[in-house]
Amino acid sequence: MLILPAYAQSADSGMGGFESLLPLILIFVVFYFLLIRPQQKKQKQHREMLEALRRGDRVVTAGGIVGNITKATESELTVEIADGVKVKVMRGMISDVLAKTEARDAANDDDEEDDDKKDEK
Repeated sequence: MLILPAYAQSADSGMGGFESLLPLILIFVVFYFLLIRPQQKKQKQHREMLEALRRGDRVVTAGGIVGNITKATESELTVEIADGVKVKVMRGMISDVLAKTEARDAANDDDEEDDDKKDEK
């Protein structure tokens, strides 16, 4: 019995190896839209929230402590967690804002005083 040597057939593809990279590209695209992009969006929102913190806001720290901001500097916040108990917290350790104080302009203060005077009459 004769055994003939087997020769592989040469299959010339017009794409030149692109089809072998196609699954990797598709996996990267799926990861980008399902994982990377939403995480970047969340980080951007958290960064904007940290920049907007100011005195009077009610916040939750990363450790779960709830308190009101009494003093805000560029990198630290002083948070009052109970009557007379104040702790300094790094700005990045704030995980959520529960209640946001509204900005008070001088024009708004005058309008509110006028409204109060009208209510008294």
